[in-house]
Amino acid sequence: MYSLDGRVALVTGAGAGIGRRIATRFAQEGCDVALLDIDAAGAEETAAEVRALGRRALALAADVGDPDAAGAAVAQARATLGPVDIVSNNAAIVRVGPVIELAVEDWREVFRINADGVFHICKAVIPEMIARRSGRIINTASWFGKIAKPNYSAYSASKFAVIGLTQALAGELAPHGVTVNAVCPGTIVGTRMRSDADARSVEQGLPTAKEREALIPLGRVGVPDDIARVVAFLASDEASYMTGQSINVTGGLWMH
Repeated sequence: MYSLDGRVALVTGAGAGIGRRIATRFAQEGCDVALLDIDAAGAEETAAEVRALGRRALALAADVGDPDAAGAAVAQARATLGPVDIVSNNAAIVRVGPVIELAVEDWREVFRINADGVFHICKAVIPEMIARRSGRIINTASWFGKIAKPNYSAYSASKFAVIGLTQALAGELAPHGVTVNAVCPGTIVGTRMRSDADARSVEQGLPTAKEREALIPLGRVGVPDDIARVVAFLASDEASYMTGQSINVTGGLWMH
């Protein structure tokens, strides 16, 4: 355990899957947690789990791709729980299919949530972190943000963008005592995104996550807790000398 007692964490995409497990792990570490998700009911369910762990929780229905909504959510979190110490930018969507068939609207929507959403939340929390000379930002990228795969063009490009933003922000904020890192999940099951991606893969005759399991050196697909463990570490004082890093959590599937 990393002893994050008394800190305030904000998690986007907290209504299910990886985001929910990150939020409950923060609560187990002693954080009060603001939970942002476009799915209000999902955010409330996560809030109930956080409260059951003895911590305060604030569920907020928010579209991180909307700069005004993102800013308002951060302001409400600050007003209710206090200054935000830790941010986990986890909200994301996926569209599967070859470029030639990908609608422009789908390309733009993937970037609006996956890349713009990270930018909007960071813009909202950074001024106060700079003023306090303290803060942890952890962005959820992907191993597809390091090596692009066919049929995942929009998703891969958006996650490359997240890694680039992570590195740029790390350099800008290091003099102010704020660290910015990313976690790069591999094949993770038990999430809405995985369910959506697998459904689209089946429609297009592509392999599902479980069908690709044999390619993973550690012999299994990942689960949300695998990601939450690394996020908790990056949020802790144990990672105080790490910034600008994009950490693979892939079971050995990608080692670069």
